[in-house]
Amino acid sequence: MKFGFFRGLLALASAIVITASPAQAQQQYINVLTGGTSGVYYPLGVALSQIYGKAIPAAKATVQATKASAENLNLLQAGRGEVGFTLGDALSDAWKGDEEAGFKVPLKKLRGIAAIYPNYIQIVASADSGIKTIADLKGKRLAVGAPKSGTEINARAVLKGAGLSYKDLSKVEYLPFGESVELMKNRQLDATLISAGLGVAALRDLATSVKIIVVPVGPDVIAKIGDPAYQAGIIPAGTYEGQDKDVPTVAIQNFLVTHEGLSTDTVYKLTKSMWENLDHLAAAHAAAKGMKKENALKGMPIPLHPGAEKYYREIHLIK
Repeated sequence: MKFGFFRGLLALASAIVITASPAQAQQQYINVLTGGTSGVYYPLGVALSQIYGKAIPAAKATVQATKASAENLNLLQAGRGEVGFTLGDALSDAWKGDEEAGFKVPLKKLRGIAAIYPNYIQIVASADSGIKTIADLKGKRLAVGAPKSGTEINARAVLKGAGLSYKDLSKVEYLPFGESVELMKNRQLDATLISAGLGVAALRDLATSVKIIVVPVGPDVIAKIGDPAYQAGIIPAGTYEGQDKDVPTVAIQNFLVTHEGLSTDTVYKLTKSMWENLDHLAAAHAAAKGMKKENALKGMPIPLHPGAEKYYREIHLIK
């Protein structure tokens, strides 16, 4: 009697496992690799994960805070993420395998989804530091972003274009945006260099706490960088409290990327759903207002994923 009862329980348990297995096998994960939580990538990544969750209901969409560009690209190459944000120069370096930029070998599994919005080099100094130009950074304390991040790669390039290096600074801090701003509030740093979309939350916070100077980066510096990824840009007046004039600077395109392991159908849905929900992205951060479908392929330094290509052919962006 007991044997029959337990045999019945065993059969029921087996049936549950067999029934559950197909559902488990179909579980898909879409991990969006972003940046620090005080930057622009993170809120946009959260918004993207919400869009993806609706576009592919069977998938579990998650968001991961990272050190941004270089880490995101290395994680995608290793299959430890499905979608990642990156700066264009870091993406180009990854494809080529530039070890100094954080890529020991060429990352040939990467595939493009879209060019999204431009980053702007935003060098912000406390007014009492006396910094008004890039040359004034000499002998000062500067935060340059997390090590090997897109911001840090940009910092090296911009300083080089201005004839400076880290050796010319009295102190270099490798910190995420939020932490660098806290040190500036406490007068432990003179300036921070941030590469991000306009209206960075950390900088808005700083500008309400201390008087700031947004340091210009002129065309002469851009020319000396010698990289086509670096273009002239403007930080419009009023972007931050106390900034009453347009400030010239450097702009670098951001990209959304994936890897070759994702199916054509999945990446098609990810691409289509993103472009059809720009209002949701813009509500998450104003930087997304710079996203234009017609610019989606502009400057893409790596091959497109077939799923993204399918979407762009469908809307006649690719003939």
